[in-house]
Amino acid sequence: MRNEDIRLQGAHGAVLAATRAPGRRAPVLFAHGFGQTRGAWTATADALNAATHATLSYDARGHGDSDWNASDLPYHGDQFTDDLIVVAGELPRPPVLVAASMGGLFGLMAEARWPGLFAAMVLVDITPRWETRGVERILAFMSAHPDGFASLQAAADTISAYMPHRPRKSEDSLRALLRPGKDGRWNWHWDPRLVDELARDSEQHQGLIADAARQVQCPLLLVSGGRSDLVSPQTVEEFMALVPHAQHVHLPEATHMVAGDDNNAFTAAVLNYLDALPSAASARTEHVTGARP
Repeated sequence: MRNEDIRLQGAHGAVLAATRAPGRRAPVLFAHGFGQTRGAWTATADALNAATHATLSYDARGHGDSDWNASDLPYHGDQFTDDLIVVAGELPRPPVLVAASMGGLFGLMAEARWPGLFAAMVLVDITPRWETRGVERILAFMSAHPDGFASLQAAADTISAYMPHRPRKSEDSLRALLRPGKDGRWNWHWDPRLVDELARDSEQHQGLIADAARQVQCPLLLVSGGRSDLVSPQTVEEFMALVPHAQHVHLPEATHMVAGDDNNAFTAAVLNYLDALPSAASARTEHVTGARP
């Protein structure tokens, strides 16, 4: 199946970069984590598309090739939830949402606001309560180089130090993660304002997210990484109590970056879950666009 890069209208005038591929089986919508892009899903999306699932992945606002908020418009969670609702509503039938970290949190909020928005959900290493030390490590990495990098090799050194278990990034892969500035330095592909405006105080919203999780009735799978410092056995146990009908798959060798760490095992878990879903999970065809005005 052929991938097609497109532009989607998000909420409140934002334009979002996306990649889609057709398929006859239930559509799968991918929502990435904080600081990532739709490229994080490429291998899994290709595998699901090969299994004849239609796929759609997009860059969240402030990330990758999607619009960044204007300088006088702060980032807040409702914008991301609204974008997800609008994108899901563009599909001909309710998709299965596969969402990592940030994307999973906004997925819970979106499904609670519009029950039936998703035929099913796969949350990737995220629970309504998360471990503070994991978030602090991520934010420290993301805010450590506000002036960018003098070269792609310098960026590769930094990424290798942060993820020593991963192969060193090639220049081609780095060009997808960074963008050149007018001063010749390389900067991350996400808006640096996101750290302070969206992520820094995110723990204050954990209660609201837990309330949203309690309301989710669609089939749900949680995939957690055994080496994650964001999700722990305790937060998984709490989540399973909030959503008793949820299933859980534990990938012992994966960190928080589950799909990148152990993509074969992750993709197999998603495919097995999709194959086991009852046909009724994707039967509803109502077109949903529930973004707040």
